[in-house]
Amino acid sequence: MKSSLYLALVHHPVLDRQGATVTTSITNMDVHDIARTGRTFGVRRFYVVHPVPGLRSLAERIVEHWRSGYGSRYNPSRHEALGRVEVEPDLDHVIAAVEQDSGCMPRLVATTARERSGAMRYDELARHLADGEDAWLLLFGTGYGMCDEVFDRCEAHLEPVHGVDGYNHLSVRSAAAVILDRLTRPR
Repeated sequence: MKSSLYLALVHHPVLDRQGATVTTSITNMDVHDIARTGRTFGVRRFYVVHPVPGLRSLAERIVEHWRSGYGSRYNPSRHEALGRVEVEPDLDHVIAAVEQDSGCMPRLVATTARERSGAMRYDELARHLADGEDAWLLLFGTGYGMCDEVFDRCEAHLEPVHGVDGYNHLSVRSAAAVILDRLTRPR
């Protein structure tokens, strides 16, 4: 992978079980596991996106524990992975941060567990990433997925991760691992 790949975990605006727009909570496991997966697969930065200041502060404390607190000495590999995590209030701040880091506007691609028409195949995005010319921001939603307003900002969305018998309800951290593996090691 030559292109700059960035991830964002979106906590708002996302859907609840009934389809209403909500804000979900930050979970420690999502921050840790997606950061570690991102580091494993060469992601430049992983952004945790949350509009509530108190929950952003919680995420920042989690990250700082592993960057410079006791955790940085206790587990250096986790220190390395969590060192790539940034916490931002919304998608606009993430886009600006990626542009500043990469020197170009990122191309946004959404992920989803639902079937949506016009989905981009993994091998197609993998080819773009191998070209090395653009910064790509891959968006993952929490809850029951991102709202249409997020999808409307993206130039593409990836096909869902399909299992063997139609059951499709992976945790976001598991989906991130599967998708990053597929993008960096196309079948």
